[in-house]
Amino acid sequence: MKTKSFLVSASMLLVAINGNSQEAKKQQDKKVIRSMCGCYEVQFNFAETFSYPKDTAKYVPSKTKHEKALEWVELLEDTDNKIVLQHILITGKEENDIVKHWRQDWLFENTELYKFNKETNWKYKKLDAKEVKGQWTQKVYQVDDSPRYEGSGTWINVDGRTFWQNTTDAPLPRREHTKRDDYNVLKRRNIHEITSYGWLHEQDNDKIIRDENGKDYVLAQEKGYDTYTKVDDSKCNVGINWWTKNKEVWKKVRAKWDAEFAKDKDLTLKKSVEKKPLFMHLFDLKADASTDEVNKIIDDFIVK
Repeated sequence: MKTKSFLVSASMLLVAINGNSQEAKKQQDKKVIRSMCGCYEVQFNFAETFSYPKDTAKYVPSKTKHEKALEWVELLEDTDNKIVLQHILITGKEENDIVKHWRQDWLFENTELYKFNKETNWKYKKLDAKEVKGQWTQKVYQVDDSPRYEGSGTWINVDGRTFWQNTTDAPLPRREHTKRDDYNVLKRRNIHEITSYGWLHEQDNDKIIRDENGKDYVLAQEKGYDTYTKVDDSKCNVGINWWTKNKEVWKKVRAKWDAEFAKDKDLTLKKSVEKKPLFMHLFDLKADASTDEVNKIIDDFIVK
């Protein structure tokens, strides 16, 4: 009986130790994610590395891209299992030089994804809880807060490095979608790494042609290397002020999308309404636009 009691006590102690260790890891992960907030000088770098066109004579590779900007990363939400970061792009000194940029939501042990299919279609996918044990899902949204790409992975701390990585399908990036129509899916291999200067977003991507049967052909590959160098917050004041004035209307936009995502079904969007894409309609809204105005615009783009 004493041996049995000892084994039970030891088992309970091990469970408690493991539980404390897992909670400590989760809290460390949250600290790492929050560290991506603040004001950054960003260098966007993309280069096409390899190409495999069937007609080499007609193929024109994408030009190498090097661009710089300031970016303010605002902490919108910080709860037990969710952290929301909003990016504000600053290209000048006036409010007209501000662009509401992409958004990244981080969800702990999330089991629901909207996986990009092709064109303007996303497939709802339910994951097994065992698949995402201890992992964080990064959900990336477009400038209009519609879905872009999502994937789950573990934050790794090893050999002095702290990073997260995942591979998932995505729409064409903005730098390409108005210039290229010879592929329809970008398979993104994303690495987010915390660095001494701030953080790094590294990518190794496949430009894919996906046919109606879901068969993929890799047209080309590219390297992305975006560095976020931390600077004093005061350098982003124009972006901070712009967001303070406009954050309420975008809160209504997020609420509408959250209601749509909660339906747990596939989503298809129209490319344009009245010859304008969704982001242009939403960017035209005034800061005090009503919930009904916001909802109508988004409803008009959702294919029923």
